[in-house]
Amino acid sequence: MDRQQEFVLRTLEERDIRFVRLWFTDVLGTLKSVSVAPAELESAFEEGVGIDGSAIEGFARVSESDMVAMPDPTTFQVFPFEGGVSGESARMFCDILLPDGSAAWADPRHVLRRMLAKAAEKGFTFYTHPEVEFFLVQDGPLDGSVPVPVDGGGYFDHTTHSVARDFRRQAVLALERIGISVEFSHHEVAPGQQEIDLRYADALTTADNIMTFRHVVKEVALSQGVRATFMPKPYTDQPGSGMHTHLSLFEGERNAFHDGEDPLKLSKTARAFIAGLLVHAREYTAVTNQWVNSYKRLFPMQLPDRITESPAFVSWGALNRSALVRVPAFGKPNSARVEVRSIDSATNPYLAFAVMLGAGLKGIEEGYELPPGAEDDVWSLSPAERKAMGYEALPENLAEAIDVMAKSELIPEVLGEHVFDFFLRNKRQEWEQYRREVTPYERQRYLGAL
Repeated sequence: MDRQQEFVLRTLEERDIRFVRLWFTDVLGTLKSVSVAPAELESAFEEGVGIDGSAIEGFARVSESDMVAMPDPTTFQVFPFEGGVSGESARMFCDILLPDGSAAWADPRHVLRRMLAKAAEKGFTFYTHPEVEFFLVQDGPLDGSVPVPVDGGGYFDHTTHSVARDFRRQAVLALERIGISVEFSHHEVAPGQQEIDLRYADALTTADNIMTFRHVVKEVALSQGVRATFMPKPYTDQPGSGMHTHLSLFEGERNAFHDGEDPLKLSKTARAFIAGLLVHAREYTAVTNQWVNSYKRLFPMQLPDRITESPAFVSWGALNRSALVRVPAFGKPNSARVEVRSIDSATNPYLAFAVMLGAGLKGIEEGYELPPGAEDDVWSLSPAERKAMGYEALPENLAEAIDVMAKSELIPEVLGEHVFDFFLRNKRQEWEQYRREVTPYERQRYLGAL
């Protein structure tokens, strides 16, 4: 037994922890959990916990359902805010294994680990920093009716309301108490919309933190009688929720994206990485924006009195928030990074980070050339102007995104054939269900007029 496992077992005893939740994630990014008693954890470290993989989205067929959830002791964290008469609880993330001890190809954590190992072979460590947006709405029926936001605030407003009092403060304190560092938090553009930014970390840690973040935010919201939703676009006439993600590669302690001699302080590695993100953007959009609703955010109704920064066209720019890939201003060399703005906060972070890293590494491997950066508001250009400048649109709906992804050579290489095939099947099914559904919009528009 290693030291980290011993630390976990000792902590369980010292803090009277009665429940240990073992977490893992299905292919779509839904958090799954199995609870074990502390007395069973030592054997779980040695043998894992058996699960039925056929019951998990994308994991296995019935004929090959036996799988093992192996707890990762480095992810152990006590949840003190869940304490009570029954004692505190804790959680650990798991790696999913096959009965022979090999990694399960369907495990999203394994998909990301494989890409991180590929980056490591080239001497790179991949770091990410997400800006997570979400909505707080009043609790109500989930029957499709329009939710009521908890406030009428706007961008950076200091809101005061009777529900969800000091919500962000409580959420940030809860996150900090379990070791997830928060950099900023503020009110976003739309009524009820919030943003909490997590600090930079290696991509696997960040993905684990995002899954934990969603759970904690929803729990804090429920404790205050409201609901938190990471749905990309709950309202027709308001901006949607993205998860702008900053990316960088390090070689040891040195930021591989920095070059002090370059006008933008970007290295050749950074430029090739950005080029890879752009060349393959349409191919990985089905992963970073995997829901029917995601495309309502990317291609919203244009309203003159609303701020819309949804990056729907393949372009990059320095400081340009209308570009798909933005190069933020930075002072210190180790702060050199790029920001991908299309990804939404309802994505599976393991798969999203894997495909973005795969695209960037492909750019580095093949020596992709970076085109000129966008200086104008890409949304304000006419279609003819965007075409002339080479700004191709992202897929406009899930069906198009699936078709583009299905023709990709890169994405099945990154995800593995099992995850790639399941993902396509699942998303085609989702699109077909959506396509056949008669919506309130249609009844409102046509029932009386036709």
